[in-house]
Amino acid sequence: MSPPLAGARTVGLDIGGTKTHGVVLEPDGTVLAQVRRETVPGAEGLLATAHAVFEALRAETGLPLTDRLGVGVPGLVDVGRGVLRHAVNLGVDGDDLPLRRLLSERLCVPVVVENDVNAAALAAQALTGVDDVVYLSLGTGLAAGVVVDGRLRRGAHGAAGEIGHVPVDPAGEVCGCGQRGCLETVASGRAVARAWPTVRGHSAAALFAAAASGDAKAVAVRDRFCWGVASAVRVVGLTIDPERIVVGGGVAEVGEPLREGVVRQLALLGRGSPFLASLELGDRLVMVPPGLPVAAVGAAIRGR
Repeated sequence: MSPPLAGARTVGLDIGGTKTHGVVLEPDGTVLAQVRRETVPGAEGLLATAHAVFEALRAETGLPLTDRLGVGVPGLVDVGRGVLRHAVNLGVDGDDLPLRRLLSERLCVPVVVENDVNAAALAAQALTGVDDVVYLSLGTGLAAGVVVDGRLRRGAHGAAGEIGHVPVDPAGEVCGCGQRGCLETVASGRAVARAWPTVRGHSAAALFAAAASGDAKAVAVRDRFCWGVASAVRVVGLTIDPERIVVGGGVAEVGEPLREGVVRQLALLGRGSPFLASLELGDRLVMVPPGLPVAAVGAAIRGR
């Protein structure tokens, strides 16, 4: 499924805590080429990774790719200055990183930098065709991208949608942000990997497979994870009240079993609250289509 777009061929990079995904997007929204590489942490590491992915896209397409590049990156992004800060999942914290300038100099193309989840929200809007949509990213961390009345909402300090850092358990684990018991410590790829470590493949896929086979421990871990995601859905439902909540990110590759588990937990949360149940949040929940690199596509859309 391709988002309905118009304009020139564009390139988007999704720089994540685990991998960097680059795409070349055709004017009709189809993906001409895509490349993945493991992300090297730290400022110099992410610059080198982005460079490698961009050059690989050039080599695969045989095109110069000199138009503006859209880059999605986790953390707080000052879009006007093209500066990244507090990207704890990338090993970039402390001083502001002038990412737009550094990438533009390195790749010799104009660059626009956006928060990765905000960029993905633009793709989610194109996919759903609605004006009020929240993109819920279940990747290394947990965050939401918000589009209201057809416009991206970043917030006064670029922190809109950072719901992974909403504390839900005062006795929970210390989060990378410095708080304790944040949603991200329960509902994220990192949380699944800690709760259900595996030596092969993705922890989330292994967890859901074990739960489906009847493993009691796996069922308990799965249900707690789905409760965490349902709690995130409840937060965005009560604060934004979007028409659609689109779930994506690496963990979301589990697909329909994840959606069913979250819907089940939402139903349980609504049992004691007719008000919450009346919002029918489960009916608004949709998954990113399999194989669509939504964050990289969103970055390409943002580059336009």
